[in-house]
Amino acid sequence: MTAFDLPASRVAQPQLATLRMLGTASVAIGVFLSGFVIAEPAPYELWLAFLIGSWFILGLKISRSVAPLLALFLAFNVGGMLSITQMHDLAAGNHLDGPIYIAVSTFLALSSVFYAAITEDNEKRLKLIFNTWVVAALITASLGILGYFHAVPGFDIFTRYDRAMGAFQDPNVFGPYLVAPSLYLMHGLLIGDLKKAPIKAICLFVLAFGVFLSFSRAAWALFAFASVMLIFCMLLKHRSNAFRLRILVMSLAAILLMVVLLVVALQFPQVSDLFSTRLQLVQSYDGGHLGRFERHSIGFQMSMERPLGIGPLVFGQIFREDEHNTWLKTLTTYGWLGFVTWISMICWTVYIGFRNLLRERPWQPFVMIAWIVILGHVGIGNVIDTDHWRHLYMLIGIVWGCGALEQKHQRALSRGEAAP
Repeated sequence: MTAFDLPASRVAQPQLATLRMLGTASVAIGVFLSGFVIAEPAPYELWLAFLIGSWFILGLKISRSVAPLLALFLAFNVGGMLSITQMHDLAAGNHLDGPIYIAVSTFLALSSVFYAAITEDNEKRLKLIFNTWVVAALITASLGILGYFHAVPGFDIFTRYDRAMGAFQDPNVFGPYLVAPSLYLMHGLLIGDLKKAPIKAICLFVLAFGVFLSFSRAAWALFAFASVMLIFCMLLKHRSNAFRLRILVMSLAAILLMVVLLVVALQFPQVSDLFSTRLQLVQSYDGGHLGRFERHSIGFQMSMERPLGIGPLVFGQIFREDEHNTWLKTLTTYGWLGFVTWISMICWTVYIGFRNLLRERPWQPFVMIAWIVILGHVGIGNVIDTDHWRHLYMLIGIVWGCGALEQKHQRALSRGEAAP
């Protein structure tokens, strides 16, 4: 039984069609709003909160395949709630900051389960999600690029520390947000219709330039890793010599174009100066006194003594900088319970994606892209906090939804039915 199912009758058919159309449009709006998170709670939260409630009221189900994800996320946020009890003085600063932080975490967890459920309900929504994501990414990337070069008066609000950040709070979130839609465009270039290749190439250039101007080392590493992994996975899946030649030619052309564009961009002093600074592997705030790495060491030692955590945002109040490490963040903000459940959820997600990575299914390209980007986020989580990144929760939901689709497919085959 799918969402929006109504009793079959001539009277119900128009209403059913309308509900399906509205449901599709509502998901598209939600994904689109994910590219515009300047403050918390963002319009994305408000819209998706309404959306999640509406869909489940109208019949969206959480299957046995998706239920473990819900259980893990609930345990994770219970850890966050217990951590709030460890805050010595909730009245320090804004006394609502801690509870609001965990409330947003809980909402994001439910959003991941929601994306998994609607994916399992109908795999055709995956194309809608990624197409809308591309549109949102193009708009927010364009805002960041225009703001960086001061092309439009007032667009400076889309930059921070002379770095493009689009309609986000931080360049370090803006850059990684653009990676998944970039991979989707790359995939389309490699296997899609060559007549549409120029449009996709232009869109990919805008997103790649946005990633570059974010001057986020994590985003650069994520983009490079994800691009190489995508090509590697596609070479494993498509073994014809013609396809391999196409990948080789297009990859070399893309690399050459990127090098040329990089050389052109470096002709601007503001780009070249910041690029040379950001290219250094270790910055002053990484290795200096109470820098990122020293805070990591102190934070892990502190967490060993505080099994329930120290409270949301308290680490930043103590050291004037956040954890900048997802694993440490789960310990300080969600306690040992949150740490164990987060690692369990990530490992389970990676396993589900790996199992379904190369299987010939309608949803295979989407699970491949989501899995690659999640794997990259696991890596950059060592130097940055990712526990409130909306797009990461969306990707996790997509992988679990595709895993649920595969289980439905296998059950149908075992019953001798046609594949869904």
